[in-house]
Amino acid sequence: MPTTAIIVPCRLESTRFPRKLLHRVKGKALLQWVAERIATVAPEFPLYFAIDDDRLAEPLAAGGFKTLRTSLNHASGTDRIAEANRVVKADFVVNVQADEPLVSRSQILTLADAIRADAPMATLATPFRTAADFGNPNQVKVVLARASRRALFFSRSPLPFARDLAGRVDDAWVRSHPCYRHLGLYAYQADLLEKFAKLPLGQLEQIERLEQLRVLENGFPIACDLTDDPTIGVDTLEDATKFEAWLK
Repeated sequence: MPTTAIIVPCRLESTRFPRKLLHRVKGKALLQWVAERIATVAPEFPLYFAIDDDRLAEPLAAGGFKTLRTSLNHASGTDRIAEANRVVKADFVVNVQADEPLVSRSQILTLADAIRADAPMATLATPFRTAADFGNPNQVKVVLARASRRALFFSRSPLPFARDLAGRVDDAWVRSHPCYRHLGLYAYQADLLEKFAKLPLGQLEQIERLEQLRVLENGFPIACDLTDDPTIGVDTLEDATKFEAWLK
């Protein structure tokens, strides 16, 4: 029977928030919060952490979480997962980001189901609610094909761009139009992981700094389901503060 595993790519260094996975929230490293969350909401899946530094293993050891040491030189989390899955050997892999402490069971199960269909890669999006978030380059946008729910493009720029309004949109406009925020949660068929790892970095991928564009640039489809589950991706110290406030 085909196997599905969760592999979390973990990189010690981070440009916007140095060593954020070791940042302590209420006395516990962010990475530990993420590990415990995944184990709680989706205990039926084998869970692995693909790390690039032994210091990341320390907050995981107390919970008995499995770690796999991977290269320092990977260009993206997907490249790191491809290396890790050569050891895990799962037929399908769900990628939960190491900075997503509120990932939900519904999100994981949606991805695990979606990747068993015809698209070799799947991901999630959620509707934008505010113009401020829609205009934030740290919140990635995705535009979707209406019938198939396949991703057409990902960008840090506001997409779709409201030409008649010169891009000056308000919250009401954002809520009434197909404005979707991409969530950094993925699932892959094992064959795609190996193909991905052998592809050169894409031109669009390097411009936007979005690894999923390497997939689209090379002609592979990405399925994209929608979710309304709340999430806090911790990209900055401000995000970590929001997560701590949520815990209270």
